[in-house]
Amino acid sequence: MVAHATKLAPSILTADFGRLQEQIQAAEEGGADLLHLDVMDGRFVPNITFGPLVVEAANRITQLPLDVHLMIEEPERHLDVFAQAGASIITIHVEACVHLHRAVQQVVDLGCQVGVAVNPSTPIESVREIAPFVDQILVMSVNPGFGGQRFIQTMTSKLRRMRKLLDEYNPTCDLEVDGGVGASNIREVLRNGANVIVVGSAVFNADKSVGENLTALRDACSASSA
Repeated sequence: MVAHATKLAPSILTADFGRLQEQIQAAEEGGADLLHLDVMDGRFVPNITFGPLVVEAANRITQLPLDVHLMIEEPERHLDVFAQAGASIITIHVEACVHLHRAVQQVVDLGCQVGVAVNPSTPIESVREIAPFVDQILVMSVNPGFGGQRFIQTMTSKLRRMRKLLDEYNPTCDLEVDGGVGASNIREVLRNGANVIVVGSAVFNADKSVGENLTALRDACSASSA
Protein backbone atom coordinates (compact mmCIF):
# COMPACT_ATOMS: atom_id res chain seq x y z
CA MET A 1 0.00 0.00 0.00
CA VAL A 2 1.30 3.44 -0.94
CA ALA A 3 1.77 5.92 1.91
CA HIS A 4 0.16 9.27 1.17
CA ALA A 5 1.28 12.48 2.84
CA THR A 6 -1.45 14.39 4.66
CA LYS A 7 -2.07 17.80 3.10
CA LEU A 8 -4.20 20.65 4.44
CA ALA A 9 -5.90 22.76 1.77
CA PRO A 10 -7.62 25.87 3.24
CA SER A 11 -10.56 26.98 1.14
CA ILE A 12 -10.88 30.72 0.62
CA LEU A 13 -14.66 30.33 0.24
CA THR A 14 -15.07 31.25 3.91
CA ALA A 15 -12.21 33.77 4.04
CA ASP A 16 -12.76 37.50 4.53
CA PHE A 17 -12.52 38.77 0.95
CA GLY A 18 -11.94 42.29 2.27
CA ARG A 19 -8.66 40.96 3.69
CA LEU A 20 -8.02 38.20 1.17
CA GLN A 21 -4.31 38.86 0.70
CA GLU A 22 -3.73 38.89 4.45
CA GLN A 23 -5.74 35.70 4.95
CA ILE A 24 -3.98 33.83 2.15
CA GLN A 25 -0.58 34.86 3.47
CA ALA A 26 -1.61 33.77 6.97
CA ALA A 27 -2.55 30.36 5.61
CA GLU A 28 0.81 30.02 3.88
CA GLU A 29 2.70 31.12 6.99
CA GLY A 30 0.57 28.80 9.11
CA GLY A 31 1.73 25.73 7.20
CA ALA A 32 -0.97 25.09 4.61
CA ASP A 33 0.07 22.71 1.85
CA LEU A 34 -2.33 23.92 -0.84
CA LEU A 35 -4.83 26.71 -1.34
CA HIS A 36 -8.30 25.50 -2.38
CA LEU A 37 -10.35 27.76 -4.66
CA ASP A 38 -14.01 26.92 -5.20
CA VAL A 39 -15.29 28.23 -8.52
CA MET A 40 -19.10 28.19 -8.76
CA ASP A 41 -21.26 29.28 -11.67
CA GLY A 42 -24.79 29.45 -10.24
CA ARG A 43 -25.88 26.62 -12.56
CA PHE A 44 -24.08 23.47 -11.50
CA VAL A 45 -24.43 24.67 -7.89
CA PRO A 46 -26.84 27.28 -6.47
CA ASN A 47 -24.18 29.87 -5.78
CA ILE A 48 -21.78 32.13 -7.68
CA THR A 49 -18.31 32.76 -6.33
CA PHE A 50 -15.46 33.93 -8.56
CA GLY A 51 -13.57 33.21 -11.75
CA PRO A 52 -10.05 33.23 -13.14
CA LEU A 53 -9.29 36.80 -12.01
CA VAL A 54 -9.36 35.75 -8.35
CA VAL A 55 -7.24 32.68 -9.16
CA GLU A 56 -4.75 34.97 -10.89
CA ALA A 57 -4.73 37.32 -7.89
CA ALA A 58 -4.16 34.43 -5.48
CA ASN A 59 -1.30 33.21 -7.66
CA ARG A 60 0.41 36.58 -7.24
CA ILE A 61 -0.07 36.51 -3.46
CA THR A 62 1.18 33.04 -2.58
CA GLN A 63 3.71 30.37 -3.48
CA LEU A 64 1.26 27.65 -2.44
CA PRO A 65 -0.04 25.34 -5.17
CA LEU A 66 -3.53 26.41 -6.23
CA ASP A 67 -6.10 23.62 -6.05
CA VAL A 68 -8.87 24.96 -8.32
CA HIS A 69 -12.18 23.14 -7.92
CA LEU A 70 -14.52 23.86 -10.84
CA MET A 71 -18.14 23.47 -9.77
CA ILE A 72 -19.37 24.64 -13.16
CA GLU A 73 -21.29 23.34 -16.15
CA GLU A 74 -19.24 22.42 -19.23
CA PRO A 75 -15.87 22.91 -17.52
CA GLU A 76 -14.00 21.97 -20.69
CA ARG A 77 -14.89 25.39 -22.11
CA HIS A 78 -12.91 27.18 -19.39
CA LEU A 79 -9.94 24.97 -18.59
CA ASP A 80 -7.41 27.04 -20.51
CA VAL A 81 -8.20 30.32 -18.71
CA PHE A 82 -7.84 28.71 -15.29
CA ALA A 83 -4.56 27.10 -16.30
CA GLN A 84 -3.31 30.48 -17.56
CA ALA A 85 -4.45 32.10 -14.30
CA GLY A 86 -2.05 29.89 -12.35
CA ALA A 87 -3.95 26.75 -11.33
CA SER A 88 -1.66 23.93 -10.21
CA ILE A 89 -4.47 21.37 -9.97
CA ILE A 90 -7.77 21.61 -11.83
CA THR A 91 -10.59 19.44 -10.55
CA ILE A 92 -13.74 18.87 -12.59
CA HIS A 93 -16.95 17.08 -11.66
CA VAL A 94 -18.07 13.75 -13.07
CA GLU A 95 -21.64 15.07 -13.04
CA ALA A 96 -20.79 18.20 -15.09
CA CYS A 97 -18.78 16.66 -17.88
CA VAL A 98 -20.18 14.45 -20.65
CA HIS A 99 -16.79 13.59 -22.17
CA LEU A 100 -14.77 13.23 -18.99
CA HIS A 101 -11.70 11.48 -20.41
CA ARG A 102 -11.32 14.16 -23.07
CA ALA A 103 -11.58 16.93 -20.46
CA VAL A 104 -9.05 15.19 -18.21
CA GLN A 105 -6.64 14.98 -21.13
CA GLN A 106 -7.17 18.69 -21.81
CA VAL A 107 -6.06 19.52 -18.28
CA VAL A 108 -2.97 17.35 -18.66
CA ASP A 109 -2.14 19.00 -21.99
CA LEU A 110 -2.39 22.41 -20.29
CA GLY A 111 0.39 21.37 -17.91
CA CYS A 112 -1.72 21.07 -14.75
CA GLN A 113 -2.40 18.18 -12.44
CA VAL A 114 -5.92 16.90 -12.80
CA GLY A 115 -8.60 15.90 -10.33
CA VAL A 116 -12.09 14.48 -10.63
CA ALA A 117 -14.81 15.23 -8.08
CA VAL A 118 -17.98 13.37 -7.11
CA ASN A 119 -21.02 14.70 -5.26
CA PRO A 120 -22.31 12.92 -2.12
CA SER A 121 -24.94 10.85 -3.96
CA THR A 122 -22.69 9.91 -6.90
CA PRO A 123 -21.42 6.33 -6.62
CA ILE A 124 -17.72 5.56 -6.52
CA GLU A 125 -18.15 3.39 -9.62
CA SER A 126 -18.47 6.60 -11.65
CA VAL A 127 -14.69 7.14 -11.44
CA ARG A 128 -13.51 3.56 -11.97
CA GLU A 129 -12.64 4.07 -15.65
CA ILE A 130 -11.05 7.51 -15.21
CA ALA A 131 -9.09 6.71 -12.04
CA PRO A 132 -5.89 5.59 -13.82
CA PHE A 133 -5.60 8.95 -15.58
CA VAL A 134 -5.93 11.42 -12.68
CA ASP A 135 -3.78 12.75 -9.87
CA GLN A 136 -6.60 13.30 -7.39
CA ILE A 137 -10.13 12.16 -6.64
CA LEU A 138 -12.28 14.56 -4.62
CA VAL A 139 -15.15 13.22 -2.54
CA MET A 140 -17.65 15.92 -1.61
CA SER A 141 -18.76 15.37 1.98
CA VAL A 142 -21.43 18.09 1.74
CA ASN A 143 -23.72 19.08 -1.11
CA PRO A 144 -21.63 21.62 -3.02
CA GLY A 145 -22.56 25.27 -3.19
CA PHE A 146 -21.97 26.83 0.22
CA GLY A 147 -19.32 26.83 2.94
CA GLY A 148 -19.93 26.02 6.58
CA GLN A 149 -22.10 22.93 6.04
CA ARG A 150 -22.15 19.87 8.29
CA PHE A 151 -20.22 16.76 7.24
CA ILE A 152 -22.47 13.97 5.88
CA GLN A 153 -21.59 11.02 8.10
CA THR A 154 -22.04 8.32 5.46
CA MET A 155 -19.15 9.86 3.51
CA THR A 156 -16.64 8.14 5.80
CA SER A 157 -17.74 4.82 4.32
CA LYS A 158 -17.55 6.31 0.84
CA LEU A 159 -13.99 7.50 1.46
CA ARG A 160 -13.00 4.04 2.63
CA ARG A 161 -14.50 2.42 -0.47
CA MET A 162 -12.98 5.03 -2.76
CA ARG A 163 -9.53 4.48 -1.27
CA LYS A 164 -9.90 0.75 -1.90
CA LEU A 165 -10.84 1.44 -5.53
CA LEU A 166 -7.85 3.76 -5.96
CA ASP A 167 -5.49 1.25 -4.37
CA GLU A 168 -6.51 -1.12 -7.15
CA TYR A 169 -6.54 1.25 -10.13
CA ASN A 170 -4.19 4.13 -9.19
CA PRO A 171 -2.37 3.61 -5.87
CA THR A 172 -0.45 6.92 -6.02
CA CYS A 173 -3.62 8.98 -6.52
CA ASP A 174 -4.48 11.47 -3.77
CA LEU A 175 -7.91 11.21 -2.15
CA GLU A 176 -9.31 14.61 -1.25
CA VAL A 177 -12.35 15.36 0.92
CA ASP A 178 -14.24 18.65 0.91
CA GLY A 179 -16.94 19.82 3.28
CA GLY A 180 -17.52 20.00 7.00
CA VAL A 181 -14.09 18.77 8.12
CA GLY A 182 -12.54 20.28 11.24
CA ALA A 183 -10.44 19.31 14.25
CA SER A 184 -13.27 17.23 15.70
CA ASN A 185 -13.58 14.82 12.75
CA ILE A 186 -10.34 15.11 10.77
CA ARG A 187 -9.03 11.94 12.44
CA GLU A 188 -12.00 10.01 11.10
CA VAL A 189 -11.58 11.10 7.49
CA LEU A 190 -7.85 10.35 7.58
CA ARG A 191 -8.45 6.88 9.01
CA ASN A 192 -10.91 6.20 6.21
CA GLY A 193 -8.41 6.94 3.46
CA ALA A 194 -8.45 10.67 2.67
CA ASN A 195 -5.10 12.44 2.66
CA VAL A 196 -5.90 15.87 1.16
CA ILE A 197 -8.23 17.72 3.51
CA VAL A 198 -10.10 20.84 2.40
CA VAL A 199 -10.74 23.06 5.41
CA GLY A 200 -12.77 26.26 5.19
CA SER A 201 -14.58 27.58 8.24
CA ALA A 202 -12.27 25.47 10.41
CA VAL A 203 -9.44 27.81 9.32
CA PHE A 204 -11.04 31.11 8.39
CA ASN A 205 -13.23 32.14 11.34
CA ALA A 206 -13.50 34.76 14.05
CA ASP A 207 -12.71 32.42 16.93
CA LYS A 208 -8.96 32.08 16.46
CA SER A 209 -6.27 33.17 14.04
CA VAL A 210 -5.64 31.28 10.81
CA GLY A 211 -2.30 30.08 12.18
CA GLU A 212 -3.84 28.84 15.44
CA ASN A 213 -6.55 26.96 13.57
CA LEU A 214 -4.05 25.29 11.24
CA THR A 215 -1.93 24.26 14.22
CA ALA A 216 -4.98 22.69 15.88
CA LEU A 217 -5.73 20.76 12.70
CA ARG A 218 -2.12 19.57 12.39
CA ASP A 219 -2.22 18.43 16.01
CA ALA A 220 -5.40 16.49 15.30
CA CYS A 221 -3.79 14.91 12.23
CA SER A 222 -0.80 13.85 14.29
CA ALA A 223 -3.08 12.35 16.93
CA SER A 224 -4.81 10.28 14.25
CA SER A 225 -1.56 8.55 13.35
CA ALA A 226 -0.39 8.01 16.92
